[in-house]
Amino acid sequence: MIIKLEKETKESVIDAIKKMIEKEERIIVENEASDCKIIGIIGDSKDIDRNVISCMKGVIDIIDETEKYKRANRKFHPDDTIISIDEERTVGGDNLMIISGPCAVESEEQIIEIAKRVKNAGAKYLRGGVFKPRTSPYDFQGLQYEGLELLKKAREITGLKIVTEIMSTDDIELYEKEVDVIQVGSRNMQNFDLLKRLGKLNKPILLKRGLSATIEEWLMAAEYIMSEGNPNVILCERGIRTYETATRNTLDISAIPLIKKMSHLPIIVDPSHAAGIRWMIEPLSKAAVAIGADGLIIEVHNNPDKALSDGAQSVTPDMFDTIIEDIKPIATAIGRSL
Repeated sequence: MIIKLEKETKESVIDAIKKMIEKEERIIVENEASDCKIIGIIGDSKDIDRNVISCMKGVIDIIDETEKYKRANRKFHPDDTIISIDEERTVGGDNLMIISGPCAVESEEQIIEIAKRVKNAGAKYLRGGVFKPRTSPYDFQGLQYEGLELLKKAREITGLKIVTEIMSTDDIELYEKEVDVIQVGSRNMQNFDLLKRLGKLNKPILLKRGLSATIEEWLMAAEYIMSEGNPNVILCERGIRTYETATRNTLDISAIPLIKKMSHLPIIVDPSHAAGIRWMIEPLSKAAVAIGADGLIIEVHNNPDKALSDGAQSVTPDMFDTIIEDIKPIATAIGRSL
């Protein structure tokens, strides 16, 4: 249940409404939008006297909502959420979040060279896997803690913020201290213990959509993080598993406007994992920006044909330069910038 109030509603009225609806098993969520104030009730609201509340001064509307996700719901939070990474970087506003770097950190020389190139092209975030969840246990599993140290060194040299995937709750304290944006991969989207633990941090969480997850399941995963107190969730559409075999996954481009309608959270797109094919990353990036995505995460490797992980879906630094230049006019046309 959502109670919509006029922007100028007095605190005494709000306190009176809260007193009427307060119960031990209910959670009250307060939000302020550009044109109104919101009181949201999480829990059973059948016994609330709507007639009395609707007659109170300042009450515009009482809305019954059926969605299970509450804090991630646009009805509870009408304005877009803008997440501040630092004084210069935000996610969800006019600026596009451009994250780029190799699928996996392989060496100091590799990660620093790529970091310098993607920064020159316009990226402000460096991605790089240090713990690699692979389908085969015999594939390269990442440099792990050594890889994280190399990411930190690249950050020190270039100023780029670090985005990397967490695999275990054992590493939460380390990631909270050392990583700027913590990524939850598609395989862990429904690792609820991990999500709840990340919800106790005051740190941006990049939540990738699961391989076969519905949009509601994806938003419910975000709800797990937000319900523990962390509102800084960035959604990432990275393609879903379908019957199609021509591409690695199927980019659900329709998820972007749907998410914008259903939720206030920012959403970015990963065209690399969506297609799994190098030449497709550019057109998919253009489409994502044009339809309203808040950013892109693109795999870049200085020698993709010899990459230890996902070389087929990694672009070269030169190709990345071209992609960035090509999406700039699209971003400008819809009022965004890099």
